[in-house]
Amino acid sequence: MIDEYLPVLIQLAFALAIAGGGLITSMLIGKAGAKQKEKGTAYECGKEAQGTSSPRFSVKFYLIAMIFILFDIEVIFMYPWALSFSEMVRDSLNILWAMIAFVLIIEVGHWYAYKKGVFDWNKP
Repeated sequence: MIDEYLPVLIQLAFALAIAGGGLITSMLIGKAGAKQKEKGTAYECGKEAQGTSSPRFSVKFYLIAMIFILFDIEVIFMYPWALSFSEMVRDSLNILWAMIAFVLIIEVGHWYAYKKGVFDWNKP
C-alpha cells in the first residue's frame, strides 16, 4: 500500500522543502538587508514620506467591494448553468427552481444594499 502513496509523499516532501527553504532564505536575507533605516521607509518618488503607510478607507469602499463580489459570484454561477441548462433535460424543472432560489437569495443582498444606500454614488 505504501508503494501507491510513495510518489505523493515524495512530491509533498519536495513541496514542503521548497516552501521551507524559501521562507528560511528570505528570513536570512531579510535580516541582512534590514540594517539600514532608510531601507525600511516608504518610497515616495524621492520625497519624504507623509502620513501613515496604511491610509484609512471609508466604509463605502468596502460596501462597494462586497457588492462587486456579490455580482461576481452571481455571474460565476449563472453562466455555466445557463450554458448547460438545455442539456439537463431530465431534471430541468428542479434545476430551474434551484437557480430561481439562488437568484432570490442574491437579490435579497441587492435589496439590502439598495436600502442602505450603497448604490447612491453622490453620498459621501
